[in-house]
Amino acid sequence: MTIVIWILIIALFLLSFIGLVFPIIPSVLVLWGGFLLYTFAINSGVLSLWFWIGAALLTLLILCADLIASQYFVKKYGGSKWGERMAAIGVIVGSFVYPPFGLIFVPFILVFVTELINEKNPQYAGKVAVASLLAFLSSTFAKFIIQLVMVVWFFMEVVLKGSIFSF
Repeated sequence: MTIVIWILIIALFLLSFIGLVFPIIPSVLVLWGGFLLYTFAINSGVLSLWFWIGAALLTLLILCADLIASQYFVKKYGGSKWGERMAAIGVIVGSFVYPPFGLIFVPFILVFVTELINEKNPQYAGKVAVASLLAFLSSTFAKFIIQLVMVVWFFMEVVLKGSIFSF
């Protein structure tokens, strides 16, 4: 039974990384599902208080990554609030339109059109649209790294405490 639970935990971890490309999958919740499944189904005493505090703080950072990157890049290139909103809508819509390419092109097009309507300048609109693309790519990379740190930390705690196959 423990092997089946481990397969589920690893599947949840992999699914959390897939969620970076398919935002319809709540990556961080799926990742936490793996942590909690281990805790409640295999061994509740292995993961330290520091792990849980660190995981909570890293989760907050993951949740803020999109906002931080979007604000940084779009503001740096002079984008409007509507451009930021269209980038967010584009990520949601793009996840249903031929993922992962929809995640790149739909926000880019929406931001470009929005900024073109606002400013009537195609060069400016293109610059802001590229900024929204950079924001998405950088936040996705940051979330990937943070999730990887969380998974590695999890396995380090489990392996170092010698309970990887506890019953």
